Amino acid sequence: MTEYAEGIARWFQVNAGKLIWLTIVLAIVFVADRVISRVLRKILDNSQIPSASIFVNLTRVTIWVTGAAMVLQPVFGINPTTLITALGVGGVAISLGLKDTIANIIGGFGLMLGRVIQPGDLVTIQGVTGTVHDITWRQTVVRTRSGDMMVIPNSVLNTAALTKLTPVSEGMATLEFTAKASGDPSAISQDILDRVTKATADVALEGQPPLVKFTGFSPYGMTGQVLVFAREGVLPSTIKDMAARAIAGSGTEYLVEDGGASHRRFGHRIPC
Repeated sequence: MTEYAEGIARWFQVNAGKLIWLTIVLAIVFVADRVISRVLRKILDNSQIPSASIFVNLTRVTIWVTGAAMVLQPVFGINPTTLITALGVGGVAISLGLKDTIANIIGGFGLMLGRVIQPGDLVTIQGVTGTVHDITWRQTVVRTRSGDMMVIPNSVLNTAALTKLTPVSEGMATLEFTAKASGDPSAISQDILDRVTKATADVALEGQPPLVKFTGFSPYGMTGQVLVFAREGVLPSTIKDMAARAIAGSGTEYLVEDGGASHRRFGHRIPC
């Protein structure tokens, strides 16, 4: 045991300089990583450049790679040039194995530098509607109104159809109705507006009241739509339900019953 302890002591004595250099470099890199990342996030938040973690992560990788290059030769006796050459020889195999990852990274930079999308945008991507939460080195995260986080690979996003939405269109729900052809469109429209506005006041988008539009005729009468706009954090289906209940209340004799059915005829649709 004494010989073993002496061997460890000699090893530490011989390599003391290397261990001190390794400790200093690791400390500097760790502090630089934390400080520069924090400063970079603040700069991005206060600038016109999209604030996404892909830029911060790239900076962090650069810092740690620089730190590793500073200790390879002095501490481990590895020539960085030799290591780079070895990586170059295996680059083809690595690129084939990581082709999807590389495609995601390139796709993420293309989206950000081209300002196609950025955090905070309201978008519809392959049937998913929500707010862009973050763009990382691999994927884009979209938060839906229900709070779900949808993860979409950047390589897919870079080739998929994408629609940017306004707050009004993103929260819009459409409720269809049929009114008697003999009714007064102006009176019907005003009555529906009064009912829906009162029923949805607590969940409607501020500054965007409901709209009533007549769209045509059917064998049952005049067809129309009620457009309601949900505020942030409210599901379109919630405000649509409230509007339907308000319209279906008593005193709406101008609505048509479909073929004598016991319930009034309503259709509904939520746009993407």
